[in-house]
Amino acid sequence: MLKACCHPHSRTFAARLDSRTESTPFARHLLGAYLAALPIGDRYRDIAELLLGELVANAVQHTDAPADRLIEIRFALTSGLLRIEVHDAGSGRPTLHAPSPSDEHGRGLFLVNELAERWGCCPRAGGIGKFVWALIAPTPALI
Repeated sequence: MLKACCHPHSRTFAARLDSRTESTPFARHLLGAYLAALPIGDRYRDIAELLLGELVANAVQHTDAPADRLIEIRFALTSGLLRIEVHDAGSGRPTLHAPSPSDEHGRGLFLVNELAERWGCCPRAGGIGKFVWALIAPTPALI
């Protein structure tokens, strides 16, 4: 299921996706299309797609929300930084820990912490669930 809207004057995009693993590559695809329409969108692409994929995967895998709840993704370019958000109805909050070399999982939030300018987690309006956001700076232009 996809419900999307784009506000052309604010350059904000939002979409609701099923809470399942197949939504992760689709979310990255939507972000790629959003960035393709921006003059320097390619300078955000690699890091933004990686971090969005991690945040969507976390929202799908670590939620205690009913299976029929949707997740929402949002993108906006503000003051030269790309803001990505992933909303879900789960009650858990992400916790950052440094993975050991032998850990097979648990690197997603570590990557977000290392590659984003800033990130955080906030309660959703209405009190159900949360959203995790990250601000991404453009990579320097190659000469």
